[in-house]
Amino acid sequence: MVEVKVGEGERAYFNGGIKKIETTSSTLVSSSKYLNHPELRGLIAQEMLRRNGPDMPNTAYIPEVAQILMMMEDFSEVIGLFEAEKARLPLFRTWLEKRQLADFKKDEVKDCAPGTLGAALHDFMVNSGYELDIFYREIQVVNDLTYYLRQTALTHDIEHLVSGFGPNHGGELALINANMHAKVRYFHPVLAAFFNRVAIYLKAKTIMKDGLHYPQAMVLNLEAEYQGAIQGRNWKYPIMLAPWRDWADWQIADIREELGITPVPAEGLWADTNRLCNEDDPHYGEPLLEAAE
Repeated sequence: MVEVKVGEGERAYFNGGIKKIETTSSTLVSSSKYLNHPELRGLIAQEMLRRNGPDMPNTAYIPEVAQILMMMEDFSEVIGLFEAEKARLPLFRTWLEKRQLADFKKDEVKDCAPGTLGAALHDFMVNSGYELDIFYREIQVVNDLTYYLRQTALTHDIEHLVSGFGPNHGGELALINANMHAKVRYFHPVLAAFFNRVAIYLKAKTIMKDGLHYPQAMVLNLEAEYQGAIQGRNWKYPIMLAPWRDWADWQIADIREELGITPVPAEGLWADTNRLCNEDDPHYGEPLLEAAE
């Protein structure tokens, strides 16, 4: 048996600056409000360290973590940043003032021409069995913040279609990274951090699980992160601001040109990558036929 030991020299180097702070509290007290939240602490530890077993899918507890993170926000600061950015960014202001929801239904887009966004949406909804309405369904749009939450929940699958990053393990990672890069380049850093909060959690937990349990998925993870960053930094602005309803009859190729979505990945790239890490996939554990890249 090989013994791997961290010695006193390493401990002194890395831990030398630790100072013990006394407290009279009978519970955990930290300068981090996130660490102080017992449910969040437990969920993040579990979701970063567990496997994606057949009894608990990769998507488990995303709503709970998102809810906790959202309720820990300083909404007065967030709303103040919305106002400041509306004054600085005309496109952001127009998007918020218009409050146009991309809550497409199958019947609305069933007659759209081939190659259009509408046709792609109809194909997605018919063949996947899903609607676009996947999150924050109960939120009523009454102000800028609630519009942002409702609209961006509706447009996740639209972003998959126009970016070319499909709804699979590699595509989800690439789309997360594309959005994160685009938002930090466009918005005030504090507002960008708010917009990216849940995405940062999703990225972090996926890196940990892939790195600990799924080596092939980790290779893909790094490639998808890289490709997503390249495309996202080419976007003319965060694509959450696109007027999707106005573009239902546009060709997807024209939408991509309008938004600066380039390079577009090959069709079907990473389509079979869920099996690298989802243990409920019937083909889990089967190696890919070719390298992910």
